[in-house]
Formats: sequence, structure tokens, C-alpha cells
Amino acid sequence: MKKVLSLVLAFMLCLSVTAAFAESAAPVKVGVLVPVMTHGWVSGITYQAEAYAKQLTAEGKIEYRLTTSSNAEEMTAQIDEAIQWGAQVLVIAPQWTGMEIPVQNAIDQGKVVVAFDMDIDAEGILKVTGDNESMGVAGAKFIVDKVGPTATVVALPVPTSGSVSELRMAGFNKTIAEIAPELHVIEYATKFTREDGLKDFADILAANPQIDAVYSLDDETSIGVLQAIADAGRTDIKAITGGGGCQEYFQLIAENKDIAVSSSLYSPLMIRDCFDVALAKLAGEEVQAVTVIPSQIVDASNVEDYLDPSNTIY
Repeated sequence: MKKVLSLVLAFMLCLSVTAAFAESAAPVKVGVLVPVMTHGWVSGITYQAEAYAKQLTAEGKIEYRLTTSSNAEEMTAQIDEAIQWGAQVLVIAPQWTGMEIPVQNAIDQGKVVVAFDMDIDAEGILKVTGDNESMGVAGAKFIVDKVGPTATVVALPVPTSGSVSELRMAGFNKTIAEIAPELHVIEYATKFTREDGLKDFADILAANPQIDAVYSLDDETSIGVLQAIADAGRTDIKAITGGGGCQEYFQLIAENKDIAVSSSLYSPLMIRDCFDVALAKLAGEEVQAVTVIPSQIVDASNVEDYLDPSNTIY
């Protein structure tokens, strides 16, 4: 009888171990929530997120659902839908504020949530980001180097982008206060699109007869700004910054001889790290609450290293 009981117990243990292994080996359900493609960099985020999700799916590591949204309300609904689907992980890339409550609710339900490129005030959230503040520091140094410490500079913050704009402007303003306190800075709110860069900077040019440089936070915005400068026939502007990693903007860096053009590399490729961080956390590994990926200045001296004719997305 004891032998029979031992065999039964051994069989049950085997089944238990097999079931546990099957459970651990099952693909992780990942909800990927990204914004609609409002401009190239966001398109790059969606492209890179889906490309990596497909790769991880092919490797049998995850099963995913990707949704796009145009505001916090839409993304909130999509978070609820992802949880109902059974998502264990949420990779989110909001481009606006107002995500604190739905994200906290997801974390409280035991979901691993990794935000890309935006601060969200939720306890237990993980974040992957580039170094936004250092982009502002680099932009300030680039401009002062090109036009001097007493020039007139137009800065183009994007308040609707939340912490992204705040950090880039903080790095810029802090550095200017240290190295060029007499610099005259004019701030004009815009958006991360070339259309807004063109429209808004046309107004700025009309209102300001002398501008020495432009502190733009984004490559797409800068493309619009450069078009506005060309349309107006202005020759006073001698430097402009950007941020992102746009191939079209890189071409302008290479081609422009009259204006010193630069960009702080802030690649959409970084969203791939969100998946890696989430899977590591889910596996019980120790991960940092914030993973910061260093930026790199791209200008005429090194732009050839970053030109990629095969990249037609961003």
C-alpha cells in the first residue's frame, strides 16, 4: 500500500513540476500602448516597438497586443482592455500627462509597467529614457559656442509633452545661467511637428528682426524652423539644435553650410529596452527603477556616421 501511495505521490509531483514548467515557459502577455503617429519620432517608436515585439514573439518569449491612442483617455481605456486580455506586462509610451491613476491601478493589480520617455507619478513604475536634461545642457553649450554669450536665442519648449520638455528646458536654462547669464532668451511654445515648427517660427521671425540662434528640442520641429528661415530669406540665424535621430534632419546637418545645425541623438530604438527591463523584472531579476540611455551629439563633425539610407521610417 505504501508503495502504491509513493508512486501516486511521485506521479502527482511530476505533474506539478511539469505544470509549473509549462507555466513558466508560456509566452508572457505584453500590452504595448503607443501614441498615434503624429510625427516621425513617434512613428519610429511604434515601428521599433512592433518590430521588437514580433522578434520576441517569434522566439516564443512573448505574446503581444499593440494599440495606439491620441490622448490620455484613450490610453486609459486601452490599459483596461489589455488587463482584461490578461497582460502581465504593459509597455507604454504616452506623449501627454494624466496617466498616473490608470498606471497605478495596473501596478496595484500586479502588472509590470514600464514607461518609455516620460515621468509618471506612480509607485512601482519602471522607466526607460534617454537623458533629456543633458540634451538641454549640450544644446546650450552648442549655441553659446556658435553665437557667443550675449546673443539673442529663441527657445521652443513643448509644454504638452510634459517631463520631456521640462527636463530639456531645465538643462538648457541651468547651463545658460552658468555659462552665459547675459544671453537673451525668448521662449515660444510649439509642438514636436515640422508643421508647427514652420508655422510658429514664421510668426517668431515676423516679430523679431534679429535672432542669432534657435534652441529647438526636436528634429521635426527644427525641420519646420529651417524651412521658415529659408522662406523668409533670413541670414541672421547662425545655429539651431534639435533632438531625436531623424534621417531627414541628419541630411540637413550634412548639407547646411550657412547655419550650424546639431541634434542630440534620442533614438526610438530605446523602446526595445522597455521589453527587456519588463521581462527581467517579471523573471525576478533586480532592475533599476529608471534606466537612462546616454545621448550623443550629432553635428557636421560626425553626422556621416549616423546617415542610414535604408531607414525610411524616421
